[in-house]
Order: sequence, then structure tokens, then C-alpha cells
Amino acid sequence: MRLLVCSILVLSGLAASAQTDTALARQKREAAIALIDDGKSTEALAMLAAAQQLDPNDPEIPYEIAFAHYQLQDYEGAITILKKMIKNKMATARVYQMLGNSYDNAGKSSKAIETYDKGLEHFPAAGNLYLERGVMELNTKQYNKALAFFEAGIKADPAFPSNYYWAARLFFDSEEEVWAMIYGEIFVNLERGSKRTEEISKQLYYTYKSEIKFKDDTSITVSFSKNNTVNVVYNPKSGPDALLQALMRKPFGTGVYEPTLALAVAGEKIVSLATLHNIRFKFLDSYQQLGHQQKTPVVLFDYQQQVRSAGHFEAYNYWVLGNGNQQEFDDWRLNNPQKWQQFITWFTNHPLQLTEENKFYRNKY
Repeated sequence: MRLLVCSILVLSGLAASAQTDTALARQKREAAIALIDDGKSTEALAMLAAAQQLDPNDPEIPYEIAFAHYQLQDYEGAITILKKMIKNKMATARVYQMLGNSYDNAGKSSKAIETYDKGLEHFPAAGNLYLERGVMELNTKQYNKALAFFEAGIKADPAFPSNYYWAARLFFDSEEEVWAMIYGEIFVNLERGSKRTEEISKQLYYTYKSEIKFKDDTSITVSFSKNNTVNVVYNPKSGPDALLQALMRKPFGTGVYEPTLALAVAGEKIVSLATLHNIRFKFLDSYQQLGHQQKTPVVLFDYQQQVRSAGHFEAYNYWVLGNGNQQEFDDWRLNNPQKWQQFITWFTNHPLQLTEENKFYRNKY
């Protein structure tokens, strides 16, 4: 009996010790991450080594060790650690991403591409890996190939912001700005408050300003698309009626977006934040009245309706586009402090939600 009690006490002590070691390793790991963020990667490596001794099974520790080497521009050191993680079945999409980035920075671009592709085989829904593949194509000015990866990433991982950013940038420099307008606004909702958000906010405003033209008091043109083709994917299970319906569908840019926007612009004389609020308000009404929201639902427009129903659409529009006309935005906010604060409070608690069911990507339309 005494022997049994002693054995139980020993086992309990070992379990408690293991729990203590795990907790202490986690503390050291978090402290090391803070050091890396502060630019002290060398000091972080010593702390991470101690953490790994305490908990050798924590996969986050070798990842952070590799990241510290990466930050120190010791790419070969990072590569060695990350390859070992993959061999030991400790890989995540982030591991493949950093390994590919390490190869790229070490001047081994073909190995980087091979790594991202292999990562996508294992993690086909990893938006960060589509991003890296797209960037590799951008680096060689293969813009169509880059766009294909960014849009594949949007489809596979709709809540990941960076693919929207790059897709929007490419479309802003094309004749198909309609897709930039939607990808760009989704992006600023997903990644709030960054320098990239400010950049895309400006581009959204400037594109409205350049593509809505008032020729005289009675003549208005809008030009956000030149494409008259429709994307059709035939699914035999859906039957011939579904194919006929798809073939009869209007091109989204020239057949849906532009005519609806033209109706909304009617009556305006200039493009400003104030008039764009009016235009976007009327656009939602027309989009719904014309039956587009039922036939061609767009999650961004659904969200705009939600913002409008909550009474914050004016503030939202100034927020989305305000970096394009900073003075007008500042003046409006100065004159509407209560509206602005109420919007921010609501907006913080009601972000744009993207799911498999409502996600937006170009080939869907």
C-alpha cells in the first residue's frame, strides 16, 4: 500500500513538473517573440533555445527560431530548421511560406516556387501561399499569371486580405476597374487602418473621379469595364436549363455594374465625397430595384445595405473613400463628431463577414 501511494505521488509530481515546464516554455516563447518584434532576434534565439529544452514538442518554438534566423538574414539557417520541421511532420502553411521566402531571399527563386507549390498541395486553402506564388509571378512581370494566383487565393481563402490587395492593384491598372472597385473595398474592410488601406482608399476615390465624366449638364459617362464576355462553366448535373440561364446572363461590368452606376450618377454634377455618398446610396437602391441583388448577389453590396440599415452609410462612405480627398473628409468629421463616433463603435462590432457561401470572386460572375 505504501509503495502504491509513493508511486502515485511520484507520477503526480512528474505530471505537475511537465505542466510547469510547458507553461514556462510558453512564457519564454512569448517573451522571445516580443524580442523579435523589437528587433532583438539574437537575444530571442537564446531564449527560444531554453524554451525548446523545456518543451521539445511545441511546434511553434522551432518556427520562431527559424523566424529569428530569417530576421537576421541567415536564410540558410532558417532553411535548415524549416526543412527539418517538414521532415518531422510539423509543417503548416506558414512553414512552407517562410521556407519559400527564405529560398527567394537566398537567391533561389526556383526552389521558392517549388516550395510554395508543394505547400499548396498540402494546404490548398492557404491564402498566404497563393499570395507568395502570385508575387513570384509579379517579380517577373507575368501579370496575368500573378492575377490568377491572387484570385485563386481569394476563392480558396476569402478572409485573407492580401490577395484582394494585389488583385485590386492589378485591376486598377487595367480597363476592368469594376473588379478593382469591389476587391479594393473588400480589402479595406478586411485590413483596416494600414498604409495599404490608405493606398487603396485613395485609388477607389481617384477611380470614381476619373471614370465618371460629366461632359455637360445632360451628358454623363461611366467607364469601369470594356469586357462584353460572360464566364460560363457548365455542370452536367445542373441540366440544360441552367446552361441556358448562364448563357443569357449579362456581363457583370458592362451589363450590370455600369448601367446601375449610371442611373445612380444621374442628377450629380461633380465627383466629391459628398456626391459619392449620394451616388453609392442610389446605386444600392437601383441594384435592388433592378433585381440584380437577387440574380447577381454581391457580398459587398449586402454589407453596404447592412451598414445603411444601421444608419451609418454616410460615415462608412467617408471612411472608405476619405483618403482620396483628405480635406473634405477632415471637414466632414469635424462637423459630424457624433455620427463618426457612433459609426466607429458600430463598425468595430460588425465587420464584413466572408464565408464559403457568400464569397466574391470574379469568375463567379
